[in-house]
Amino acid sequence: MSTPRHPDPSFAQCPDRRHTGAEKWDRWPEDVIPVWVADMDFQAPPEVLEAIQARVNHGVFGYTADPPGFASALAHHLEALHGWRIDPATVVGTPGVVTGLALSARLLTEPDDEILTFAPVYPPFLTLPGAAGRRCVRVGLVRDANAPSGWSIDFDALQAAVTPRTKLLWLCHPHNPTGTVFSRADLLALADFAARNAIRVVSDEIWADLILDDVPHVPFATLDHPAAKTCITLVAPSKTWNLAGLGCAAAIIPEERERKRWRPSGGGLVPMVNPLGYAAAEAAWLHGDPWRRRLVALLADHRDRTLAAVAAIPGLEATRPQATYLVWIDCRKTGNADPFAACVAAGVGPSDGRDFAAPGFIRLNTACPTDRLERALERLRKAF
Repeated sequence: MSTPRHPDPSFAQCPDRRHTGAEKWDRWPEDVIPVWVADMDFQAPPEVLEAIQARVNHGVFGYTADPPGFASALAHHLEALHGWRIDPATVVGTPGVVTGLALSARLLTEPDDEILTFAPVYPPFLTLPGAAGRRCVRVGLVRDANAPSGWSIDFDALQAAVTPRTKLLWLCHPHNPTGTVFSRADLLALADFAARNAIRVVSDEIWADLILDDVPHVPFATLDHPAAKTCITLVAPSKTWNLAGLGCAAAIIPEERERKRWRPSGGGLVPMVNPLGYAAAEAAWLHGDPWRRRLVALLADHRDRTLAAVAAIPGLEATRPQATYLVWIDCRKTGNADPFAACVAAGVGPSDGRDFAAPGFIRLNTACPTDRLERALERLRKAF
């Protein structure tokens, strides 16, 4: 494990978010440090704030469509960072990746069809199929000491889960909450599985810009494979530049007929994208990379600090996330029946593993000033 670095001073000071309608902070009493929901406490970069202010100065906030620069800004970003050259015509704005998942269920499946997903996983992957009248089928990731992130796919279990009603695989890549960056070999094996079983892949790649180790992110749609050619990819600037509240994401949909049916498949329930979200996304994708690189260095340091703290607490175990600012902690060997409650009682508020289909785990968000993270880790020690 690497030695923690000196924290970047530009991320040391953050605005007070209490009583601002911040879900992360207003959930808890003031004596609890929130380290749960996946947003950061850092201000967005100046280039993004300036773009938002310029859009505000325009003064008109009417109904929206994708502005001319939105798709081309995303195309520039994906090619520059991931070597993925997309056709801007395949991009459709959507008010969030979660909305995109829900739309994919309605667009690509029928009632009572099945959607596969790996568990543990971000909770909407588990709840949205039912909300759309579809069935969620969970296939567990397995602990694997030989895998770089400590987790791997059980392909035998995945195949065994398939029925004639299985139509989609929702892939969280990089994976939340484990921080796994799936390798090209794993993705090709998934593509073989999808093609063999006539299953479409919808790949949520919202965390792709926050890779902490020297490993590539391979967009599923870039594979030289028939299954990749029909993949719908969901991306957003929200995790990387802390823009979740602006409600702006993008779906990359290769088939024109499906692009035209994307929003109508929501049955009139899907709103337009926020105009400030469009402005922020364009600025982040075009001008935000220097800030992103500094952020990744800080988050890698915070991951290492957190792993060191967890390793020193008897009964806690955590695998090394390759991406995200999340650390997935196994508390089952502590003997504590409710580790989430123990944490809250000690003054630190993580995410509860039960929400991810993993009782006995907690998820800890490290995207806060370093001194606040250190206080949270000290409270984690007291909890156990």
